[in-house]
Amino acid sequence: MPLYAGFDLGGTQVKYGLLDERHSLVFKDKRPTPPGIKDMLEVFAEVWEDLKKNEKRKIMAVGFGIPGIFSLREQKIIQSPNVPALDGFDLRPALGRFIDVPFWIDNDANMAAYGEFKAGAGRGVRNLIHLTLGTGVGSGIIIDGELLHGMCGFAAEMGHLVVNPEGERCNCGSRGCLETEAAAGPIIRNYRKLAKSQEPLTAEDIAAKARRGDVNARRAYEIAGAYLGIALGSAINLLNPEKILVGGGIMESGELILPRAIEEARFRSYKASFACCSIEKASLGNDAGLIGAASWAMERATRKTSF
Repeated sequence: MPLYAGFDLGGTQVKYGLLDERHSLVFKDKRPTPPGIKDMLEVFAEVWEDLKKNEKRKIMAVGFGIPGIFSLREQKIIQSPNVPALDGFDLRPALGRFIDVPFWIDNDANMAAYGEFKAGAGRGVRNLIHLTLGTGVGSGIIIDGELLHGMCGFAAEMGHLVVNPEGERCNCGSRGCLETEAAAGPIIRNYRKLAKSQEPLTAEDIAAKARRGDVNARRAYEIAGAYLGIALGSAINLLNPEKILVGGGIMESGELILPRAIEEARFRSYKASFACCSIEKASLGNDAGLIGAASWAMERATRKTSF
């Protein structure tokens, strides 16, 4: 049975693995993400050679999930906030120097959504929204079984829906985006404001406090959940999805944020649209991106599609 490789490039780790035709993960590993593009390409090249050398079955195609705005037309990363070395870099020809099978590149959040769609909690669903809550907010959208790219490939950036017009300034240049209100940083900010404390904490620390009964910690997550629910309600009204999946590191504490988000989404959306949409925790965890990238390569190779 042939195999398909997937790479998920993050700000701290490169995760990679091999999928068979049943979308089953047969191998996975990870390496630290180098800061420079030259070293990053060397890691990709080394991993690719290792995969070919250590696997007897033929690897038919490769998919890459890359953080940032990826232009389908130009086949290059326009901007990558978490991996700035990639900004404007013409990645395809650089990869083509050592990847000797067909390969495809796409946004990492799109690939995570596609992974859940093909092999996770979104399997069998035709209209799906997937969000990843962590340091930022990533998202991907499936419409009628197809990944939504938009005209130039920049669609589905739900992290930059404005949910609080008077909110914090976002790195995208706007203000009050979902990313500034429902990610790890905003939860920490909420807690410090409520507790009147500048204690150095992570979102996980605040979750632990919430589970021990800290009212301010629980409220910090509920505020983030309310803003998440505003975005979900808008998405439900706009797209009428069958399912919304929420993953990422914040969802390790999903019981603290998701109930409030669902409550707010119910309030913000048409009753009929809300009634035919389930909102659940994603199932693939940190493997979603590499599984999605490999699945995307499999799909493109099977269809013989150029991008």
